[in-house]
Amino acid sequence: MSGLCSYFKPLLPKTKEKSKNEVSTIVFNPTNYSTDLTDEEWKVIESFFPYGNQSDWHKRSLVNAVRYINKTGCQWRMLPNDFPPHNTVWSFYRRAKEKGIWQLINDELVKLTREKDNRDASPSYALIDSQSAKTTSASEDVGIDGGKKIKGRKRHIVTDTMGNLLSVKVHAANIHDTKSGILATKIAKEKYPSIEGMLADCGYRKTYEEEALELGIKVSISPRIKGVFEIQPKRWVVERTFSWMNHSRRLSKDYEISTSSEETMVLISHSMILLKRLCFS
Repeated sequence: MSGLCSYFKPLLPKTKEKSKNEVSTIVFNPTNYSTDLTDEEWKVIESFFPYGNQSDWHKRSLVNAVRYINKTGCQWRMLPNDFPPHNTVWSFYRRAKEKGIWQLINDELVKLTREKDNRDASPSYALIDSQSAKTTSASEDVGIDGGKKIKGRKRHIVTDTMGNLLSVKVHAANIHDTKSGILATKIAKEKYPSIEGMLADCGYRKTYEEEALELGIKVSISPRIKGVFEIQPKRWVVERTFSWMNHSRRLSKDYEISTSSEETMVLISHSMILLKRLCFS
């Protein structure tokens, strides 16, 4: 009997692919959150999100939802109802991450920011530092930072002298800076071959200096602070970038399961800052 039922089961109608005209008529339904893109901001990054034949939601709405997640730190399933469905937003975020779109947006915004400040698009000098963050029980690649007594992961970042994020690498916290710093440095050097010098603290001596020199980068080590606290010249720039990241609650702790997703959240957070700065009049 079950066989007959399955035989006579009506066929589902095939979904019709949207024409180019139908795709272009997808209406954007604005929301009223402080994380929403302005018209000027959307024009800057709109070209990174082309529409496909299966698009049902405006890409600006999807980007706004991802920005909301990054800023507020809420769970994907707890997105407000005026955004697209959470599983749709998550799929959009994941596909953009796998295609490297979030990285491309950050790189383009860094270039525009430097050119707006009358600098070369590619920097010649950079700074490096790391930040240890606690993780959740589901996180992968977790270790213990013995110096800071933190169980979790490290965020290694390389910035230019303006504090713009050039590269980020997330890894277990038990890997020392002198060994893991070269990972973020190689990424930055591949994207910006013009980098010739790097400023780092005392945790990057010896091994890191030698490996960076092989890449054609001369490393300057900041002197260790003795006694009273004092601001180190230029070193405060990379520390300020970490403080910018604290504005995103999603980064107050490493909530991501994979290191690649955490790196993407760092890129999105930094892109939000640069985009606002570029379009601010």
